[in-house]
Amino acid sequence: MDMRKLVATNVARIRREKGLTQERLAELSGLSQQYLSGLERGNRNPTIVTLHELATALKVSHVDLVMP
Repeated sequence: MDMRKLVATNVARIRREKGLTQERLAELSGLSQQYLSGLERGNRNPTIVTLHELATALKVSHVDLVMP
């Protein structure tokens, strides 16, 4: 299983479920919109720190970002 694609799918799905744009998630997480775009396309390899920042911004567990 490609973890980059799994994280990409989960981040995009959770972001949409919460009604957030990439721009708003960027503001909440401290990451750039360009980085989030690449992440959601599966082109980025997020670090554990990045996963933590995203989970905090999305108000979910970091486990939710890596679960199939």
